[in-house]
Amino acid sequence: MIKIPVISGDESLNSFIKSQCAAMGNEYAPVFFKNKEEVIAYLKYDLPEIKMIYFSDPTIEAKAVLEEIGKDPWLHYGGVIAIHDNLEEKELLEAMCDQNVIAVLRRSELERGFARLMKILKQNKQILFQRGIQQHLIKQIAGSFIIDNDPLDITTYSNLVTNYLFNANLISKETKEKLHVALLELLINAIEHGNCTISFDEKTAWLESNRDIMELIRQKNEDPAIRAKKVYFSYTISQDSSRITIKDEGAGFDWRARLDSKPDEPGLHGMGMTMAALYVENLCYNEKGNEVSFDVVHRHNESNSIPAIFDAAQERAFEDGQYVCSEGEESDYLYYIVSGTLYVYSKGKLVSALTPDDIFMGEMSFLLSNRRSATVVSKGRSVLIKISKQDFVNLIKDSPHYGIFLARLLAQRLARLNVRTSRLNTEYLRLKGELSARNAGPLPQ
Repeated sequence: MIKIPVISGDESLNSFIKSQCAAMGNEYAPVFFKNKEEVIAYLKYDLPEIKMIYFSDPTIEAKAVLEEIGKDPWLHYGGVIAIHDNLEEKELLEAMCDQNVIAVLRRSELERGFARLMKILKQNKQILFQRGIQQHLIKQIAGSFIIDNDPLDITTYSNLVTNYLFNANLISKETKEKLHVALLELLINAIEHGNCTISFDEKTAWLESNRDIMELIRQKNEDPAIRAKKVYFSYTISQDSSRITIKDEGAGFDWRARLDSKPDEPGLHGMGMTMAALYVENLCYNEKGNEVSFDVVHRHNESNSIPAIFDAAQERAFEDGQYVCSEGEESDYLYYIVSGTLYVYSKGKLVSALTPDDIFMGEMSFLLSNRRSATVVSKGRSVLIKISKQDFVNLIKDSPHYGIFLARLLAQRLARLNVRTSRLNTEYLRLKGELSARNAGPLPQ
């Protein structure tokens, strides 16, 4: 069961969310708040993966909660579902610019699409829960989405993918924003022009009359044949890059002519393909024109954000081959890994490598007051933040929720170690069995 804090004082909305979650088998358990201090305390100590905020409720301090989350986005990286009545969505998105937005919904849209939204989140846990141990155990994450001709699906899936890549430190904030634009443009093209057969001229006339294009999409979906069509979104996320493919069930189009055409000046629309080609790598279409694929190149060994409690600490840079610490030396500090790769040697043998994905270096000897159990050497240039034991203890006194986070981190590392030990034991038993079989030789006649 996954707990979801719902920041709302509206009893009818809360009752609706509660009943919907119950109807889904209690996979999600809403926890309701309207007091800012209670909300902040819950966010700090439970570190929820999903948060729902009702921005149109005058009884809650929604912006104050956002500001608190924004003080330490490294810790509060979980996704936000924003609910409102008729607020200006552009202003709302600007207020949430540094948040991991899953969806921004009018209340009427939430009531119509809540079950579908939660089903999407349930089916895509591995890409929503960005800091789970699967990131360390699985070298490649792949999956696919089947999307209805609905804007809610488009924004949700786009946000899930871009948030995951950003929180896994695979792309920068700038790349995240560009990828988000490219995904939205290509997905909306697949629905509008592919499945709903909206022509360029039809869309132009619609927009010139100051009407919302989503209204036209909904009109088209009144046709059962169009409503039955789907968009297929698949992704493969490996160490070096991500490959994304979007396919619709339309008749396709002459993509070569569209890419070659260069309008004299930007119009109301028609620039989506051009923008997407600028923002991603290796954009290409199939011959029919109803499938597009592209790559997103990852950056390596860099952290997108630093814990707020370390902001005042001083960074230290280590060049290629420089020793960070030596086996046997006294230890009264640990390091937060900002960027780079660190090789770990024990008794002269290379035993592992650490990157920003590992978050800390030296926390075990730091916590146990032992001498260093290994020598650590920088591979290439690395940037670390050195934290003394006294400073860390003082920081936890001021922000005790970091103690809980550190305990969770160590529990995850223990879980990974157990998995690796189990794999090694299985491999050992397999090799032992093969060796015994070979040594036994043929049975005597």
